[in-house]
Amino acid sequence: MRIILLGPPGSGKGTQAKLLSKRYGIPHIAMGDILREEVARKTPLGEKVNVYMSKGELVPDEIVIEVLKKRLQEADCTNGFILDGFPRTLNQAKALDNMLSELNLKIDAVIYIEVPDEEIMKRLSLRRTCKVCGRIYNLHYNPPKQDGKCDVCGGELIIRDDDKPEVIKNRLKVYNEQTKPLVDYYENHRLLIRINGVNTIDSVFQQIVEKLSLKKKVNQ
Repeated sequence: MRIILLGPPGSGKGTQAKLLSKRYGIPHIAMGDILREEVARKTPLGEKVNVYMSKGELVPDEIVIEVLKKRLQEADCTNGFILDGFPRTLNQAKALDNMLSELNLKIDAVIYIEVPDEEIMKRLSLRRTCKVCGRIYNLHYNPPKQDGKCDVCGGELIIRDDDKPEVIKNRLKVYNEQTKPLVDYYENHRLLIRINGVNTIDSVFQQIVEKLSLKKKVNQ
C-alpha cells in the first residue's frame, strides 16, 4: 500500500504514520528525515541538499524529488510506503506523479486528517519537547509524569520556537495557502480519505484502518 498523509501542523500525521507503518509493515518516509540522512551520509545528493539546508533555505523541488526517488527504490519500499511531509504544494504533487510514473508506481490513498485551526492552536501551544532526546509531550493529551522533565531521559522540556503562538499562526497560514489545495487535487483523483482528527490517537487510527480497508475492497 502506497499512502500520502496530509493535514495541518499538529494534526498528528507523524504519530499516525508510525502506527500505520507498524500495522502494514511499510516504511514511514518523513521528507525532512531523509534529506538530513543524505546530508549526514555526505553523498553527492546530500552535498547538493546541504548547500540549501546550511543556509536555512528551502531545498528546490527537483532535488527533493531526486532524493525521494532514490529512497523509494530501496528494498524496504517494495510493498509500499507512507509519505509524511511531502508533497506540500501542487507543483510538488505533479512532480511526484511524474516521478512515480517513471518508476511504474501509483499512490493508493491520500489520508487527510482534518483538524480546525483553533484546535491546532490549542494543541501546539500545549506541546513540549525534550531538549535532550527530542521526545514530544502535550500537557493536555500526553503530559510528562513530572512537570518540566522528560519521562525517558530526565531532560528539560521546552517550547520549540515553531510552537509559539505567532509562529503557529504563520505555519497555519502557509499550510492553508500552499498545502490545502492538495485536498481538492487528490479528491479529483479519487484518492482522498477524510479523517476526523479531533479524536483520541486510537480513534483516529481505527478510522484510518477501516477506511483504508473499504478503499482496498472498492479498488479490487
